[in-house]
Amino acid sequence: MTTAPDWKRTFWAILVAEFLALAGFNTSIPIVPFYLEDDLGVTDPVALKLWVGLCQAVVSVTLMVFAPIWGRLADTRGKRLMLVRSTFGGAVVLAVMGIVTRPWQLFALRGFQGVLTGTVAAATVLVASIAPREKAGWALGLLQTGVFAGQSVGPAIGGVLSDLFGHRVNFAVSAVLLVAAGIIVLRFIPRDRPVAPPMGAFWRQVLPDFTPLAANRELTTVLIVSGVVQAATSVVGPILPLFVQSMTPAAAGVASTTGLILGITSVAAAVAAAGVGRIGWRIGTERTLHLCLWGAALLVVPQAFSRTPVQLLVYRTAGALFLGGTMPAMNALIALRTDRDHHGSVFGLSSSFNSAGWALGPMIGVSIAVGAGYPPVFLVTAGGLALTAVAAQVLIRRRAEVLGPRAPAPPNREGGG
Repeated sequence: MTTAPDWKRTFWAILVAEFLALAGFNTSIPIVPFYLEDDLGVTDPVALKLWVGLCQAVVSVTLMVFAPIWGRLADTRGKRLMLVRSTFGGAVVLAVMGIVTRPWQLFALRGFQGVLTGTVAAATVLVASIAPREKAGWALGLLQTGVFAGQSVGPAIGGVLSDLFGHRVNFAVSAVLLVAAGIIVLRFIPRDRPVAPPMGAFWRQVLPDFTPLAANRELTTVLIVSGVVQAATSVVGPILPLFVQSMTPAAAGVASTTGLILGITSVAAAVAAAGVGRIGWRIGTERTLHLCLWGAALLVVPQAFSRTPVQLLVYRTAGALFLGGTMPAMNALIALRTDRDHHGSVFGLSSSFNSAGWALGPMIGVSIAVGAGYPPVFLVTAGGLALTAVAAQVLIRRRAEVLGPRAPAPPNREGGG
């Protein structure tokens, strides 16, 4: 797709597009609880929690089903095409969300969002396919930094827009940012040739390809760990705005406060993601993952006992410095253990595992919040991350020992990684 000197130019275009796409999604999605309550008339506290959980989970369920299909098509039809589909598809769905009048309509569109979108997976496949193998950790870490940066800017913009102009305007802004991301993809990212030319009936071309997992049990372990991490970390997501609201009875500027917390923690996660590639080559990607998981687990616990938004912000920012490193570490493990001809299929399956976690986590979080209140939700998250850290340390290390000692990393003399 690109020659060796050109890959960085393409990479930076992907990074900017992904930053805009994630900023677009996160301008409107974090204010969904307030949108349901203020604009769509869901005022009963129990019903509000249930609708929030459903709207959070349905996009993950549909993404879980369709991500392997889009991943397979990335190998057979082209990787850039999948990024074009996810950005412009997201723009259309987000724009329509801003004009709904019933909770079920928002729920249906959130499900359709999972069918059409998946920009992170599409961008990850592109980066993994163009970056030299010795640069994969750095490139994927920096891509995740762009993701977190977009996640930090989006909520901050969305919170201010909601407090000043109402919630509906956020969806229009989201759509504009996603269109801008799609234009960058079309203009600055060259078309790629499919690594596996389409053959046979179309349904055979879209079926998920599980053969890389069958041939590599360690890769399967990484995908499972990734999915469990996403489940643990998404437990808190749906109830976080409501938890902030419970600490500010006056309800003044709740959307802005929530957006600020999400924004600053995303900046911390972005900083962590940027350094993961360099650390991974020095101490080993597996050890980096273990360190990040344990740090994140320990720092979730004090969040349960926060009494003010400032306390919650401090604890979540500290935790994000560790949590932000988990995904780029796992993506690097996947990229380094997968044949480039199967990157689309494998990262599609990875997105499916992650989406299963994203679907399960919010349902667990909402169920706990309804039955036991908000603090236990954080404690369950901490327990899930700790158990995952133990499992990853045992299983991935055991496979590494079987495979033999790590080869020394080649020196990096360009690009900061």
